[in-house]
Amino acid sequence: MFGHVQQGVAMQKSLKWKMLMILAVLGFFVYSFIPPQKKINLGLDLRGGIHMVLQVATDEALNQELDQVADRVAQDLKAKNIAFASCKRAPGYSIELAGIDAAQEKQVRQYLNSTYDREYTVRGTVVEGKNNYTLTLQGAVLRTLKETTVTQALETIRRRVDALGVSEPTLQIYGGGGTDVADQIIVELPGVDDPDRVKEIIKGTAQLKLRLVKKENGGPFPTVEAAVQANNGKIPEDYEILPYREERGEQRIEYLVVSKIPTITGRHLKNARRSTDSNGAPAVGFFLNSEGADLFSRATGLHVGDRLAIELDGVVVSAPVINEKIGAEGIIHGRFTVQQAEDLSLMLRSGALPASLRILEERNVGASLGNDAIQKGIMASIIGFGLVVLAMLVYYRVSGINAVVCLLANLIILMGYMGMVRATLTLPGIAGIILTIGMAVDANILIFERIREELRAGKTVRAAIDAGFSKVFWTIFDTNTTTLIAALFLFQFGTGPVRGFAVTLTVGLIANVFTAVYVSRRLFELVLGTRKVESLSI
Repeated sequence: MFGHVQQGVAMQKSLKWKMLMILAVLGFFVYSFIPPQKKINLGLDLRGGIHMVLQVATDEALNQELDQVADRVAQDLKAKNIAFASCKRAPGYSIELAGIDAAQEKQVRQYLNSTYDREYTVRGTVVEGKNNYTLTLQGAVLRTLKETTVTQALETIRRRVDALGVSEPTLQIYGGGGTDVADQIIVELPGVDDPDRVKEIIKGTAQLKLRLVKKENGGPFPTVEAAVQANNGKIPEDYEILPYREERGEQRIEYLVVSKIPTITGRHLKNARRSTDSNGAPAVGFFLNSEGADLFSRATGLHVGDRLAIELDGVVVSAPVINEKIGAEGIIHGRFTVQQAEDLSLMLRSGALPASLRILEERNVGASLGNDAIQKGIMASIIGFGLVVLAMLVYYRVSGINAVVCLLANLIILMGYMGMVRATLTLPGIAGIILTIGMAVDANILIFERIREELRAGKTVRAAIDAGFSKVFWTIFDTNTTTLIAALFLFQFGTGPVRGFAVTLTVGLIANVFTAVYVSRRLFELVLGTRKVESLSI
């Protein structure tokens, strides 16, 4: 008798610590959730904002790479005093080198094989006694370059979005499959007040190049034909014509003859910020890295008195005269507004996009739609919760209270986790919460029905409860695990809203196992205590 009492006291002491642990866990999650308006962000479909699907023009980046390689080959051959007719990009992601004399063929082949055979397939042909070569990008290299272009575009967009201060944006590479490279980017920006400005900042390539204007007959000219005519009917090989529009907002465009090879490019840029020019008008100040400063200093020192064309995305926005040697910093004029100067400096700071973007899909979600969705979602959750509680109390009587407490604990853990990780709540996420409410009592039903069967078989209340929990555990574990696997696949391969559903479902399932198996059993032990119980209201 004395040993039985001691055992009962030890059990009660152990139960006390278990209940304190449960209360501590629930208290922690309540603290993580409150206040909800500060700790849980609303997704695009609830808060309003922009949803876009962008396609990266990967061929642009590939063509630029091929042009650079073709120029490099031409420069190397000139340095080796090897004569050739032409070296240019050709169809099929390739470069054509034509007009090599037979006497220098061996030297050229050796150079091409030693320099480019890892990335290009080199093939030679003979046409009219001249040797021609074709360098074709290898398949693996082609795929890698496309993937790199999309990844760089994603990171550039991410930096621009972060600079705008948009909270909880969704940025994800999408598309592809099989041999195709995923070249689409999903962008979801909740709570955006000026959608048009944000779209322009995201899409703007912001490719900066500084080129020297031709000293004689460099322009500006009213037309391309006038520029060609002023240069004796032919633009020199080392120069090209670019449109020139210094005053933004005006339709008047002139043309400048500038050097093909830029003095510096955006890759030499270290920083950029909004500034003012000598007249106090908005401008953009830029700062160069050590390599860019060295190149810029050398070029401006040699061309004092010449004009320098500042090109952005293929258009010259400013062409000031170089009055003195310039070092690591400069300024871009262009009659900007304050907002335009701010946006341009933001794009330059975040880096140029490796290729242009095309909008495949665009949706502006209004806040009124979000408020309506929130109200309906809350109402659906309340109704669902109320019906589940009513069903459990009617069918399982007093033991139904146990299931209701577990359901509340499940919701506390779920909402606490979302607050702790600053999760974004979406409309599918609310659907996941509603589904969790239904699934949260599923395990309790399995346990309660097993307890009923054990009681009908003549077991005592304590033995029936022990058997109910021990015999049903693996069934509960298996059912929740299979659903969890499906939720993980939804999270891995789904887009933003689908991921929101997967997150709430996953956390709800894990919380369900804890509350139904552990919390529910402790509640039965707490009610039973050490006294002898003849019947159970179930």
